[in-house]
Amino acid sequence: MTELADDAMTRFPVPDYEDLPEDLRERIDEETERAGFTPNVFSAFAYKPSHFRAFFAYHDALVEDSALDREEIEMIIVAVSGVNHCYYCNVAHGALVRIYAKDPTLADQLVANYRQADVSERRMAMLDVAVKLTESPREVTEADVERLTAAGYSEEAVWDIASVTAMFNLSNRMAMFADMRPNEEFHTLGREKRE
Repeated sequence: MTELADDAMTRFPVPDYEDLPEDLRERIDEETERAGFTPNVFSAFAYKPSHFRAFFAYHDALVEDSALDREEIEMIIVAVSGVNHCYYCNVAHGALVRIYAKDPTLADQLVANYRQADVSERRMAMLDVAVKLTESPREVTEADVERLTAAGYSEEAVWDIASVTAMFNLSNRMAMFADMRPNEEFHTLGREKRE
């Protein structure tokens, strides 16, 4: 039976699984089966079911209907989370970068200093714009859009870069405010180089 970790966050109570609406229990069960454990973000957002639904519906739209590949999405999340110092997202999405990139070191590079990450010029343009939107949104100009287009990103992909960046700035802030704690499993996922 699925249980939600009491220590998924420290500043708000984690609800009991049995007390959740059926649609939340179904979504949590699906994720638990897929991952092999219940990611603490599910336990934390279950605190407010309407926000859980909205958050994960937008998350799913971002990853399922995107002109970016999943590796790029996760790279943006980790670069943004790195500059925001979001412990939960650095660890959880760092694991996903390692898995999707099949690279055990890329996530660490992105968290520590994305500018030193071993990525293509195209992807560096993507990360530069995502970080600029995170750190200095008022300074984003048409030149940033043009840079992404010149790097080979389609109009839809440019939109998706901004959407992922915006969503995970929200996510970082909620995770930090609630003091969401990453599951232990995330720390070791994808550490072995895969072929």
